[in-house]
Formats: sequence, structure tokens, C-alpha cells
Amino acid sequence: MGLFNFATDVAIDLGTANTLVYIKGRGIVLNEPSIVAVHRSTRKVIAIGREALQMHERTHPEIETIRPLQDGVIADFEVAEQMIRGFIQKVQRSWYTSIRRMVVCIPSGITEVEKRAVRDSAEHAGAKRVYLISEPMAAAIGIGLNVEEPVGNMVVDIGGGTTEIAVIALAGIVVNESIRIGGDELDNAIIQYFKRNHNLLIGQRTAERIKCEIGSAVELDPELELSVKGRDLVSGIPKIRTISSEDVREALREPVSQIAAAVLRCLERTPPELGADILERGIMLTGGGALLKGLDVLIRNRVELPVYVAEDPLTAVARGTGKVLEDIDRYERVLL
Repeated sequence: MGLFNFATDVAIDLGTANTLVYIKGRGIVLNEPSIVAVHRSTRKVIAIGREALQMHERTHPEIETIRPLQDGVIADFEVAEQMIRGFIQKVQRSWYTSIRRMVVCIPSGITEVEKRAVRDSAEHAGAKRVYLISEPMAAAIGIGLNVEEPVGNMVVDIGGGTTEIAVIALAGIVVNESIRIGGDELDNAIIQYFKRNHNLLIGQRTAERIKCEIGSAVELDPELELSVKGRDLVSGIPKIRTISSEDVREALREPVSQIAAAVLRCLERTPPELGADILERGIMLTGGGALLKGLDVLIRNRVELPVYVAEDPLTAVARGTGKVLEDIDRYERVLL
């Protein structure tokens, strides 16, 4: 018998902002921020995920918080590996379990070198066999589209680091557009806007809160307000300011219109027969960015096609990667 019975199969949505882990037969067992806190001199990992996020932007010189993924790809190889290993340890029920197969999803615009990095990290974290799947494909499977049929489906997956747009038919990606604009870029746009126009310096986490609570792509009725703490750049003193959703919308205008423009570019390259399918079925939005208020309306107005936000868009990619893991033989054609 030995220990061979204790092999598990794992699927990972390795995101710039969050990492989700799916274990075969158990579903999504972990959803935590993709961030690691390390000791600056010894490079020893102090915390990962949620605990590390608590330390982010609040660290003293001895501790450094690192986000190993930038723009959807691995920027810090060693830290990424430790993060994957740490997350898997968090959810492994026993220390002697080995990982038999691991399915990891990656952005569709990624280079061969970047693919290699993901594969190596997964192998170093203990996986015997590693399969890769592209994010928009995983998202399409996750929201229940039948990707194998000869019908065009368009998915727009707006993650933390990238927005992946793909037209899928016959278990393959027909056209895709990947831009390095996602939730992080929206947060940065908010930080820059308030620095420039209101002499107010706010942190990354505050910017994210502003985006989630009062951020929008189109006019709101009624408009919203939020009081935030930041540093006044003139006096240098921490202040509380009330900011309006109009301001935030102005801050987000540029990145949001770049997302809409990318959707349009992808449609322009879509073969007419598949374009006709999309006209009928609409465009599906997934990923955390799909939760931005009114983004579906803005894209709908820009491309004049029906646009829908998938239910639970944040976990769509992880659910799709999990479905593939549960039935690797059936989905062989969609794996890279």
C-alpha cells in the first residue's frame, strides 16, 4: 500500500491579486491575496496571503512584502514558488500527501519563457505533472459555457494584472487580446488622480476600497460618497476627506476606456460567422474587474452588443480550472 494512496490533484488560479486553490473532490479550498512577507536580510518567509496583506504598506525596514506576480506573470520566481507551496500546505490535510497533477491557469498573452517559469514553480512546489490552461478558456468553462461546440463565445476576464479577451470555439481560442490593465491599474489610476488633483496621498489598499465601494464606469443614480484617510501633500499631515463617485469615475476613465477599446479590437478580428454567434449570445464578463459598477453598460454602449456579468465572477477562472482537473481526459484539447 505505502503512501501512494495519498496523492491529490490540485488546480490553481495563480492571479496577480489573488490565488485560488481547488482540490479534486473538495472544490475551492483557498482564496487569498497573492502576497508574501519576507525578512529582508534572511529572505525567510514570515507570512503569506491574508496575513501578509495585513502587513502590506505597514512594514518596518526588516520586513518586506512582495507580490510575486506582476501583470499576470511571475516576476519573482523564488517567492512565487514559496507562495504556491505555502498555500498548498495551508490546505493539505496531512503532511505526507503528494501532488499528482496540477492544473495552473496563465494569461493568454504570455511568452514561452513565462510559461516555463510557471511550470517550474509548480514542479518545485511538488507537482508530478503540470498542465497549463489559458485564463479566458478556464473562465468560459467556469461560467458553464460549452467550449467544445462549434459556436463562438466571447469572454472578457478582467483580473488584477491583465484583462484577457478571447473568442472561443471548438475547444480553442480563435482570437485573443491580452492587455496589461486590470484591477491594479485601476487602483493606481485612483492614487494618481487624487495626488494630482486633490493633493491627497492615499495607499494601495485605500484605493482598492474606494474602487470597490464607489468606483463606477458610468453615471450612478444617486452618486455616492466615501470618507477616506490620506496624507495632505501640502501640509504633510494625515487628513480625512470626503470623495465622490464622480471624482473616482474621472480617475478611472482612461483605463476603463482602454478595456473597452481592447474588446472592440478583438471583435474586429473575429470571423463573421463567430461574430454572428456573439451577437446572439452576448459577451460575458468575468474576473474581479467585472464587479466595477456599470462596466457592462459602458462596454455595451461602446460595442453595441449584449454584455453580461457572470455570476460570482471572482471565482470563475478557479471553478473552470477545477472542472478541467475533475475531468482531464475530456478537456485534453483545451490544455496547453
